[in-house]
Amino acid sequence: MQKIIILIHCEDQKGIIAAVTDFIVRVEGNIIYIDQHVDVEQNVFFMRLECELTNKNSNLEAIKNVFEISIATDFKMSWEIHTKEQKPKMALFVSKYDHCLFDILGRFSAGEFNVEIPLIVSNHEDLRSVAQRFDIPFYCIPFTKENKEEGEKQQIEILRKYKIDFIVLARYMQIITPNLITLYENKIINIHHSFLPAFPGAKPYHSAFKRGVKIIGATSHYVTNELDEGPIIEQDTTRVSHINSIDDFIMKGRDLERIVLARAIKLHAERKTMVYNNKTVVFS
Repeated sequence: MQKIIILIHCEDQKGIIAAVTDFIVRVEGNIIYIDQHVDVEQNVFFMRLECELTNKNSNLEAIKNVFEISIATDFKMSWEIHTKEQKPKMALFVSKYDHCLFDILGRFSAGEFNVEIPLIVSNHEDLRSVAQRFDIPFYCIPFTKENKEEGEKQQIEILRKYKIDFIVLARYMQIITPNLITLYENKIINIHHSFLPAFPGAKPYHSAFKRGVKIIGATSHYVTNELDEGPIIEQDTTRVSHINSIDDFIMKGRDLERIVLARAIKLHAERKTMVYNNKTVVFS
């Protein structure tokens, strides 16, 4: 039995839920999940719906066309319809840190992520052996200020070759170029320590340790042209104290980075996030 996911946002108005649920009945669907949210300040309606198509001969493209003509146009909706079984293709970008990469590949191997990982891209050779261990193609594309244009060109060519749906920066230590961000708008996921912008620079945990902070954290967000200012997908924190060393800070921070990034990947892959005005609506 085919299952589909419908994501909607539009100006809040009367009759949206009734129209959508009536549509599901007309295409012989059975709703198994529905959730909605209204941003009162912006007057925007959001909905995520899952349903089973009980007619085995249902045609997804025909359903999309009918939805566009009979509902989406009238309500001026932004919308997407996906099959639940369809696995999005995820590219991993890495540099030299391996903690997030090992965690993602371990979870992927255990079946926690409903994705495909066709390739790993890096600006260094250091983690090639990890990719080989998991039998995933590895592409090293050196990326510096001097070869930025050529590096971007190679990245885009490879991503298109593998028909990548979204990108995860698993501690990729280079700024993503505007052309790539435009090509994958709200489809590039990053992870960083939650001290930004309080403790920027190469050694944020050292700076936080010197200040005697009591909480450290991690934030996963979509990448925009404004560095580390994109819509937030997931966050978490843990407490630290005077008894913790800098190494403790780093270890706790990396644990959080792994966990928070994994949650963000799962939410995105299961199409539970919607972006509007640099904020996210995250459905359960």
